[in-house]
Amino acid sequence: MKIYTKIPGIITAIIALTVNINAVTRIDLNDHKELQVIVDKEPGQYLGHPTTCLLEDGKTILVVYPKGHGRGAIVYKKSVDGGLTWSDRLPTPKSWETSRETPTIHRITTPDGNKRLILWSGLYPARFSISEDDGKTWSELKPAGDWGGIVVMSSLIELKTTPVSYMALFHDDGRFFSKTPAPQKPIVFTLYKTFSRDGGLSWTTPEEIYKSSDVHLCEPGAIRSPDGKEIAVLLRENSRRKNSHIMFTIDEGKTFSAPREVNSVLNGDRHTAKYAPDGRLLISFRKVSPGGIKDEYEGDWVAWVGTYENLKNNSDGQYLIRIKDNLKGADCAYPGVEVLPDGTFVLVTYGHWEQDQQPYILCVHFKLSDIDKMAGKQ
Repeated sequence: MKIYTKIPGIITAIIALTVNINAVTRIDLNDHKELQVIVDKEPGQYLGHPTTCLLEDGKTILVVYPKGHGRGAIVYKKSVDGGLTWSDRLPTPKSWETSRETPTIHRITTPDGNKRLILWSGLYPARFSISEDDGKTWSELKPAGDWGGIVVMSSLIELKTTPVSYMALFHDDGRFFSKTPAPQKPIVFTLYKTFSRDGGLSWTTPEEIYKSSDVHLCEPGAIRSPDGKEIAVLLRENSRRKNSHIMFTIDEGKTFSAPREVNSVLNGDRHTAKYAPDGRLLISFRKVSPGGIKDEYEGDWVAWVGTYENLKNNSDGQYLIRIKDNLKGADCAYPGVEVLPDGTFVLVTYGHWEQDQQPYILCVHFKLSDIDKMAGKQ
């Protein structure tokens, strides 16, 4: 419960809170090396911000990430055994070397029922690349339109309004939405939605969902309710003035509820959610608290386990798992989250896993039944 600030010539103690006030059970997997697999590591090279995609065979996982903090040439790898081993770096289109921001990869169904992959690269203009053969080959990056944004697309979700209709979500702070930047003072963060009805080949001009200078809501992470009637969107609060937020839509993205703060156990960045076979929800994210508050797992890679109703009711949930201790600030955890047919979660992210070393990409495997045993629930 201490932190120190340096005033010229004096070291003065001031109060900061290290908190562990939630009733949620905490589980620490940091030292469980048997659960961890290195996806990629390069001495002296920053590797970060991966996203993943699990194919329909239930075992092939694709991963993309930049050589650098956010921006940098896109690296592409594949696992054919559910993340236990990973290929060498795979060939990529020449334009992937020009990526200016965190790449994301998503699975889409085409109007004729086939499967397509789409890879996004953000800032202005937002660009995307398409694969029609499960990632064996890719098109060059091309602009989606005369617009851009940050972490394009942090979420992409299939809608029920029409067949093969998709909504993608992202944010911007005025610097990248248009060719001519329009930052404001105070800074305004805007959440956007865009739609595709042709299997991801074209996207509508983005529409504003919410904007504010009081809270900086960004990196939307969407998850559909178990009954399929609602979509929840978790949001990073980048000004660090308040908790992370959540909002909901019950009309397939036409309208959204006003964002509200989440339970403090979910404070953090880049929430990525998937359901276990038993219906429980796992959300992987970077643990970051509002200013003046420090969680026991502050700056680390964590996962929350609970139910969709816990999200709705703002209750603690069941577990907060520290997956890995990040050793430099809060520079970690833009996670990929996949669930294999047997219920194994395969989580992939970057972080400073070794002292004074550049971050690298790590994969962790576990089932929620494993976590239950550690917690004494079985």
